[in-house]
Amino acid sequence: MEKTLEVLNRLETAGLIGHYAIGGAIAAAYYVEPTVTYDLDVFTVIPGASLLIDLSPIYEQLKAWGYKEQGAGVEIEGWEVQFLPPPGPLEEVALEFAEACNFHNVPTRIIAAEFLCAIMLKTGRPKDLIRLSQFLEEGVLQKSAFMDIIDRFSLREKWIYFIRRHFDGQEPAFLIP
Repeated sequence: MEKTLEVLNRLETAGLIGHYAIGGAIAAAYYVEPTVTYDLDVFTVIPGASLLIDLSPIYEQLKAWGYKEQGAGVEIEGWEVQFLPPPGPLEEVALEFAEACNFHNVPTRIIAAEFLCAIMLKTGRPKDLIRLSQFLEEGVLQKSAFMDIIDRFSLREKWIYFIRRHFDGQEPAFLIP
């Protein structure tokens, strides 16, 4: 993973990607017990992008460095990396407030747990809702920050539905003041 992150940092330094942050299962593993995953989701702003996003400059540079397209992304040092422009305001703010950290002395950024969980709630995929339950059960979220995000991005209705369905209508312990 370290070499993959070094390549991402080179892309950022070269101006081919903007500020980036790791999302998805790899980011979740930073906070809770890891699950199996085969790709690395990288949320990033693509410089110069408008409504149409052109990833070809990134792919061309990676090809010049010896990396090949694989699946929905590019294989970089053993990881399939997917470059994901933020699809909406929630993900844009999540990227803006990503937490700086080091992975084996390589600087990177990870989407904060509260934003990851809000994104999981928004997508509503079964695997995301299972992971959201894991975050709640392990008590890694800051209540006020998470609830502010839920309200700011109009996810309160989904949150209530989630609580009713997955916790028999009882708020998880981390939400009780």
